[in-house]
Amino acid sequence: MLKMLKIPTLSVLTLGTVLMAGTAFAGPRMTFGPNDEGALQLDYKGQFQMTFRDTGSGDNNDDTTANFNFRRNRLALMGKYGDMMSIYVQTEYTDDQNLTPLDVAAENQGSNFQLLDAVVRFKLDNAFRVNVGKFKYNLSRENLEACEMPLTLDRSLFIRAPFTTTRDTGVAVWGNLFNDMFQYRLDAMEGRKALSGDTTPGSKFRYSARAHVTLLDPENDYGYKGTYLGKKKVATIGAAYQFEPDVAYGNTLLKTDAKDYKAYTFDGFFEYPVEGLGTFTASGAYEKIDLDDAYLGDNPDADVVGINGQKNGYYFKGGYMLPNMPLQFFVRYEKWKFANLNGIYNQKIDWYGGGVNYYLRDQNLKLTFEANSTSFNKGTGTSTDKTEDFMTYVTQLQVIF
Repeated sequence: MLKMLKIPTLSVLTLGTVLMAGTAFAGPRMTFGPNDEGALQLDYKGQFQMTFRDTGSGDNNDDTTANFNFRRNRLALMGKYGDMMSIYVQTEYTDDQNLTPLDVAAENQGSNFQLLDAVVRFKLDNAFRVNVGKFKYNLSRENLEACEMPLTLDRSLFIRAPFTTTRDTGVAVWGNLFNDMFQYRLDAMEGRKALSGDTTPGSKFRYSARAHVTLLDPENDYGYKGTYLGKKKVATIGAAYQFEPDVAYGNTLLKTDAKDYKAYTFDGFFEYPVEGLGTFTASGAYEKIDLDDAYLGDNPDADVVGINGQKNGYYFKGGYMLPNMPLQFFVRYEKWKFANLNGIYNQKIDWYGGGVNYYLRDQNLKLTFEANSTSFNKGTGTSTDKTEDFMTYVTQLQVIF
């Protein structure tokens, strides 16, 4: 049964006091070359969160959990030389990621510093571009939406593909056709990292194909946005397919029953500003991750189950932004079915939430509050049961310099 948690008014005001500080719309920029063909710019992106969850702490793990944390803390270097070549390099520091999507960690998770993106981009033509390096792979629109420009607090907690993070390493070819109404993407990525035959049945690349049709203002960049804040009229329909052969064993002890990975998704996005009424946003997607039922094997690979294992589900989200005030309300609903989650077969999760964005300088200085609920279809009834429904409340300050 869902437990309710009163959020003190002070909790929202605590983060609100820092809004007196200013921020710029772009970081330091320098040019070089005989005719200033080259340019470099440094940006900082930070998301500071205060989170309450009505479970996870105390003797029986059923007391309220409170947490301050950086959701994202990044430095990004963007550069270009002429009109054909550009680079994007981004680092990220995280610490104490103890509140996971489904529970609270028993031990401190520590800190992590990583090279999140490192990509060289070549624009030979609007219809033919090439990305090389580490960057976002071409499956779900949700993952391709900019982390700092979502509609809701963040992207889906359940959308990630198996055996990788939100990024992968490889090469992508993409471009825009028919006056930017149609976009195609093809990539070959690392997928599951190269390992010996004792761990995986093969070492193959992961291939993706994605396309979209946009009917109003174009979405012609490599990344998407969760909202354009009423500055564009957008209606886009997309689909993608991803495949990697011999990705896991169904029986890791005998090294038999090799399984392939396949995934597909369909998604749609709509945003329309109406003068005097405000801006309306709606989007949704369905995604299926198929690991060839490896979870039913005698000794399946541990990564074919769990939150990033075999699953299927969908989400819907909507928003409304006031016409004369930078205040945006949003709601979100997700439903997912996991092949095996925490030892429970065919576990289903209902996730829903809502909140508000207040834009002080568009996305460069933004305050967000979201309340969300996570509900499980099944429980184990044991003392280690991690299937109790819970509520989470998050206040987030976003700053981009």
